[in-house]
Amino acid sequence: MPVFDLARAAWRKSSHSGGYEGGSNCVEVTSTDDVIAVRDSKNPGRGALIFAAGEWRAFLAGIKES
Repeated sequence: MPVFDLARAAWRKSSHSGGYEGGSNCVEVTSTDDVIAVRDSKNPGRGALIFAAGEWRAFLAGIKES
C-alpha cells in the first residue's frame, strides 16, 4: 500500500461546519495530484482516508444523484 505524506497538506473544512451546536463535528479535506484525503477535524492525528481521484468523483456524483 502506498504511503502519502500529508504533513504539510493544506486541509480545508466545510463552511457549513460552524454556527450551530455540534458544529465542530466535521471533516477536513485535502488533495494532491493523485489523491483526495479526508480526516476527522476533531482528531486530525488519527490519520486520513485516502481516495483516488476517480473514486472521489464517483462519490460526489453519487451524492448529487440522491
